[in-house]
Amino acid sequence: MTGFSGHAGTVPVLALGDVLLITLQGELLDGAAEQLKDDLAHRIAAGPVGGVVIDISGVETVDSFLGRILAEIAANAHLLAARTVLAGMRPAVAITLVELGLTLPGLDTALDVERALSLLGRAPSAASPAHPEEGA
Repeated sequence: MTGFSGHAGTVPVLALGDVLLITLQGELLDGAAEQLKDDLAHRIAAGPVGGVVIDISGVETVDSFLGRILAEIAANAHLLAARTVLAGMRPAVAITLVELGLTLPGLDTALDVERALSLLGRAPSAASPAHPEEGA
């Protein structure tokens, strides 16, 4: 078996303060993708969640179904007052999304998780070089 089918068919979601981090690896099966979308909506509504980062650096290909699920996750999060950032998109995935005509409204993108957290206003572990106020 490949993908995220696992024992319970779930994708792990890590809470980093008020940001939820989802890391997708390999192929996300349709049932697991639908379950992830539903679980995230409930989790955002239940607690203080300001942002969702979906790391797809481990995803080789994206089809129209997964593209639609990602857009729906972002739309649900937006309606529940959370911002969604898609991190780690490979060039081949970007090309495929464009070829499929998927614009993914409501999704911001970042090259990696660290930059995604920065976009959400959450500083990663080390001090951020964004404040060049040396000697002032």
